[in-house]
Amino acid sequence: MPQKNTFVSILIVTLLAIQFNVFAAPPRRPNIIFIITDDQLPHTFNFLPEGRGNNLTPNLDRLANEGTILMGQHVSSSVCTPSRYSCLTGTYASRALAHAKRKYDDVHGIGWNTHIMPDTTTLPKMLRDAGYVTGAVGKNHVIDVPGWPKIGWDADPNDAAVKSELARRAKMVKDAYHRAGFQYAERLYQNNPDGNGIRKLAVHNLDWVTEGALEFIDQNADQPFLLWYATTVPHGPKEAKRSWNADRRVTADGILAKAPNVLPARDTIPKRLAAANLPKAESGKDDRANMLWLDDAVGAMMKRLEDRKIDDNTIIIYFNDHGQAAKGTVYQSGAHNPSVIWRKKRFACGPSSDALISNIDFAPTILDMAGVEIPASGFDGKSFLPLLEGKTDQHHDALFFEIGYTRAILKDGFKYIALRYPKQAVNMSLKERKKVLHNYNARQRKHDKPTSPKIPAHRSAMCRSFPVVAEPNTDRWASTPRTTTPISFTTFEAI
Repeated sequence: MPQKNTFVSILIVTLLAIQFNVFAAPPRRPNIIFIITDDQLPHTFNFLPEGRGNNLTPNLDRLANEGTILMGQHVSSSVCTPSRYSCLTGTYASRALAHAKRKYDDVHGIGWNTHIMPDTTTLPKMLRDAGYVTGAVGKNHVIDVPGWPKIGWDADPNDAAVKSELARRAKMVKDAYHRAGFQYAERLYQNNPDGNGIRKLAVHNLDWVTEGALEFIDQNADQPFLLWYATTVPHGPKEAKRSWNADRRVTADGILAKAPNVLPARDTIPKRLAAANLPKAESGKDDRANMLWLDDAVGAMMKRLEDRKIDDNTIIIYFNDHGQAAKGTVYQSGAHNPSVIWRKKRFACGPSSDALISNIDFAPTILDMAGVEIPASGFDGKSFLPLLEGKTDQHHDALFFEIGYTRAILKDGFKYIALRYPKQAVNMSLKERKKVLHNYNARQRKHDKPTSPKIPAHRSAMCRSFPVVAEPNTDRWASTPRTTTPISFTTFEAI
């Protein structure tokens, strides 16, 4: 009898434990998909005033409608490489200058010289060490690949020697990604299509890149992962034959025997746009068509998450690498850059936030989401997860910006800007400036790009020592360049 009572007691305790989830395993850490697009203009976002109703992007619209739009999002540096550096390290791009080639000793320029080196502490390294699987597909332009060779612009990608060199340099890029903390690295563009160096391969291929992303999701659906999905679009080339309507067998690594089959057929793109009364451009820049192509890629990843039944445990960040209307400047239309964070059950902060956020905040925030302890030092940014969870409605009270030889601080509705040119650049002779222009135009002509008739500004227009000035931030989220500050780019164009 006592034995029977013991059995009954154990059964009751077990049933109660099941009912109250006492023995439940700890919740699985969330998957993170970080989508970083390239040179995406405000008019291509339906959730921004400039683009509302202008695009056929149902999947991006879903992310925005179901997620949180971060209207106070900024980038600390408004060109590709330093922006990506800050996203992946949680630090200002100037931290990379310890490794960078310094053209001048007195002033250090921030631009395409800010690379992730093998000893750089990165988000993927920290997540990998915490048990995450880390993967990357798409555009690089930030992780250093020493010795990466350019192949001649007119080289034949079907030539055996060229094929061998393409395979060699593809391995070099993958190895660099592994050193940066990515365990999976496939379908990679070292640079934008024109920057990869072969005319016949200088096209975008989102189908190829997305195929790699879906493969990574399939391989790791049963464990927490970080996927860095870096597109080459909508950056140029934008014409149809080199973007959405290009041969989908053509990749950065050569020409495939068979095209990937993971996205809708390319001939459906103009048909769907026409059905939505949004016809693609007949010539020139096909932003609508390319955005629909990109949206198809987002949709393919979301569907794969649903098919694998992991969509309810995945966070998607959709981020453009920088503002566009004043790219390469510290003006608001270069630095201000709204982003979207989605999860199936929206974050408590609601559909949007105006809190000041920088891309240096992504790395610590993602660590926080993953339950990984954030180092006490080493980050310039800080986690905005408390903001997303509705525990606060503020994040930063000021933001810092750096690009070229310009630095700025946004605080209390004003942007304070300081510009300091290196003495050597200020004192360049007219002959030296003409040589700079000649070399620049030679590169442009080689790639069928517009040339410039202007000689770089002579010292008579550059030698003043500009004071720190303020840019009034009257229209807080303006998307056009400011014209009210004494420092303007027209000054630098004077001869």
